[in-house]
Amino acid sequence: MPRSAGPHLASSDSPGGSRGVIAGRGAHVIDRLLARLAEPGVVLRLAALVVCAMELVSAGAALLGARTEPYDGLVARLWRAAGGQADDRGLLLLCVALLLVFVALMWRLASQGGIGVAVDRRLAWLLGVDLLAFGVTPGLPFLVTALAAVLLPPRLALGFGFAQVLLNTGIYAAPQPTAWLDQLGLLSSMLALHGLAFGLGRMASAEAEKRRWLQAVLAEQLSGEQLLAEQMRYSERMEIARELHDLMGHHLTALNLQLQLGGALLARADAAGASQALDRAQGVAAQLLADVREAVSQQRSSQRIDLSAALQALAEGIASTRVELALDDAARDLGPRAAHALLRCVQEGVTNGVRHAAARRVTVELHGEGDEVAVSIDDDGRGAPHWHAGRAGNGLSGMAERMAELGGQMRVTRTSPGFRIELRCPRWV
Repeated sequence: MPRSAGPHLASSDSPGGSRGVIAGRGAHVIDRLLARLAEPGVVLRLAALVVCAMELVSAGAALLGARTEPYDGLVARLWRAAGGQADDRGLLLLCVALLLVFVALMWRLASQGGIGVAVDRRLAWLLGVDLLAFGVTPGLPFLVTALAAVLLPPRLALGFGFAQVLLNTGIYAAPQPTAWLDQLGLLSSMLALHGLAFGLGRMASAEAEKRRWLQAVLAEQLSGEQLLAEQMRYSERMEIARELHDLMGHHLTALNLQLQLGGALLARADAAGASQALDRAQGVAAQLLADVREAVSQQRSSQRIDLSAALQALAEGIASTRVELALDDAARDLGPRAAHALLRCVQEGVTNGVRHAAARRVTVELHGEGDEVAVSIDDDGRGAPHWHAGRAGNGLSGMAERMAELGGQMRVTRTSPGFRIELRCPRWV
């Protein structure tokens, strides 16, 4: 096949082609990075780091003698109630230590994203982080509201945010009762701040979920197109083999018969010369016929599907989740039915991990074992601790049916933590 489809397409060996490949890879890396930065957990971790950095700078300046705003959280109020001063160094160091613990817990919760953790445990962790935030300053819990909007179900997250508003208003208004108009303004401000945090958290979570679904669908389509192209090449090779056998083989056989007949006729007039010429022609024709048959046999024996390109397209099409492939040579030497069934099963397993389990990493391994091929799909998502085969969904049931049709099998070997599926079927079907 030619390396380029037209005069404006550079081959991969040319400098322009190499630059195009590098640019394509660079664009893919940038897309993956942007998708990663858009995830709610990453945004919240960055926000917590920024707040921590600002507070550390302020604390450092205060330790060096600069005048800064004192901490006004619950810890500071208890400190002053015990007879301490708002600008005591001990209070400053205690609040900074609590702030560091707050950021560490925020980082951990945002990193895990609630994967594999029950809702009540998530709520307990959020309450602990919230207590630290109120201990440092009542202006900090809006980050916890945003985190709750990501980790908790919508209704529970809304209730959590509303409780934050009431608690913040009560803490700010408690030291000295103010006029009702001032309290109403304070309540409105808290509603706006925590409402914005709740809305941004829910929006980021929903957008991340939609992005995962869209990437999974597009990756399925790309990998399916790769397999379709491979199957079309397979069909074309079969057609060429049939044409080569039916046309050239037939004609060469007829030529061989005609030369045999000519040799017999000419042998009556010039037995020596005609016999030698006809013998040579007959030998050449017989050799050509043998070569054609050998070529046809080789063509038929090489009808194998290369599944690696389709799996690579599936992996590269999902930016929100890292899909790792471990493929040996068996991936490039599969029968058409086996390749089609395995691709559909891998698509189902990977997209389940991306869509439903919120997995951050999915590993697909494929290796040949004699006349069979074994595939495993392993993710680090939230898993399904209470899953059993009797309640398998349509996706897993479809995978099992595909394998059974080929004389293979599908097994779920781990349901928590994460989820692992193992497939096995004949290679050349």
